[in-house]
Amino acid sequence: MNQHTFINLIDPVKDKIYRLALRLLTSREAAEDATQDVILKLWSRNDKLKEYANLEAFAMTVTKNHCLDQLKLKQNNNLRIVHSNYDSNENNQHRQLEIEDELDQVTSILNMLPEQQKLIFQLRDVEQYDFAEIAEITNMNETAIRVALSRARKKIREELIKKHNYGIGKN
Repeated sequence: MNQHTFINLIDPVKDKIYRLALRLLTSREAAEDATQDVILKLWSRNDKLKEYANLEAFAMTVTKNHCLDQLKLKQNNNLRIVHSNYDSNENNQHRQLEIEDELDQVTSILNMLPEQQKLIFQLRDVEQYDFAEIAEITNMNETAIRVALSRARKKIREELIKKHNYGIGKN
């Protein structure tokens, strides 16, 4: 496979690779590095890429495994949480601060989740993968995925309600 063909295959999934890496590593710089590393890994296997029935699922699996390896190496322990997923043209600084606070709260809650729930939440609710694709990426059955996703959503909901109720009670 030549470079042009490889780029045409990878180009549609590189943004998803980045977003998954960002969700797992929580640092823009680490996610950018991980994205480059994953693309290099895929390039090193470029002669075998056409053998995969679902290249996107394979790329996401490679990304997940790479990011989990990075986390295990504890190279990302002291990285700041950076949210670049939200762009607003609104000039209202108060509203912007509220939104940033909400994002920080959700990020904090997501980071408390077990890695498996965090990954499944990212793939399903952010990346919009269907359950069969998530099963292929995570090597889990669909029932276990649904249970983990339900638990993740429930935990997020409970924590947000707790934080909002606590804030109301203090006023």
